[in-house]
Order: sequence, then C-alpha cells, then structure tokens
Amino acid sequence: MTPQDRQWAEMMQAAARMSVAPESFWRLSLKEWRMLTAGPVQAAPLGRGELERMQEMWPDDR
Repeated sequence: MTPQDRQWAEMMQAAARMSVAPESFWRLSLKEWRMLTAGPVQAAPLGRGELERMQEMWPDDR
C-alpha cells in the first residue's frame, strides 16, 4: 500500500466514524473536509478592554 493509498484509507475511516456516507464524502470540498476534521475551534482569550466591559455589564455581587 502506498502512502497515498494509506491516506485515502484513513480519510474514509474518519468519514465512517463521523457517519458521513460515501456519496456525501466524495461531494465534500477540501475546505468542508478540513472543517469536519479540524476538531473544536478555540476562542481567542479576552483582552483587558473586553474583560473590563464584561465586569461593568455583570458586576460581582458583594
């Protein structure tokens, strides 16, 4: 099995784990495939200004 064959096999196995039917798999664009397999998106950490605005909107009860 060539490295390319192995890569296709891994992609098809990943699609099967995600319950993507073969006909749907072959219709996916590369961008759609990357979005499916990228994993969870991480949000950027809050900046100081954003944190201060949130503190003003929802102050701690003291």
